[in-house]
Amino acid sequence: MCPLCHEKTHDEFYHDQRRTYFVCHTCHLVFVPPEQFLSEVDEKTAYDHHQNSPTDPEYRRFLSRLFLPLQERLVPNSHGLDFGSGPGPTLSVMFEEMGHAVMLYDHFYAHNPSALSQSYDFITATEVVEHLHDPATILSQLWTLVKAGGYLGLMTKLVRDQEAFATWHYKNDLTHVCFFSRSTFEWLADQWESKLEFFHNDVMLFSKVESPTSEIQ
Repeated sequence: MCPLCHEKTHDEFYHDQRRTYFVCHTCHLVFVPPEQFLSEVDEKTAYDHHQNSPTDPEYRRFLSRLFLPLQERLVPNSHGLDFGSGPGPTLSVMFEEMGHAVMLYDHFYAHNPSALSQSYDFITATEVVEHLHDPATILSQLWTLVKAGGYLGLMTKLVRDQEAFATWHYKNDLTHVCFFSRSTFEWLADQWESKLEFFHNDVMLFSKVESPTSEIQ
């Protein structure tokens, strides 16, 4: 079953010596079956090796692909959430430097459930959605937390086609279990009745132009 739209109809998209990848007929998500996920211990061990830091100018440049278009749209003193902030939170620091207040949530490094019971002017998740074991639940939850007129900004590399996927480094990270395409995000925007903008081929900005409580069924 597709972990995003829960459609039962899917085909094998690709396989290698370690994993099999399926593609959903409805939302076009490419996904790894749960029995091929890493254990939670092994997953955290992989994340512990990340060397991201707010003092790293290259990492800041990487995050600016989301930071800049979102910052241009925010009103002063906005309230945000950095979901999946990781062991070296940086995007939150960049927004705080511009006068915004940012909460952190990360399953391993900032496990703060109260952060998921508030509403926000903006939510960011950079290099996060490809790790989600249950993207339907998590993305619906995040969208519910976005205030009317607010934004959900995502950063993840996009699936192009089977030929490119075969040599794509992104799939080789065993913590990556969901792979989104433009079509997948367009499907999601349709479900949410939201405005969707793409930047730099790996940044998606959803705008909650109304205040519906639409969720993935």
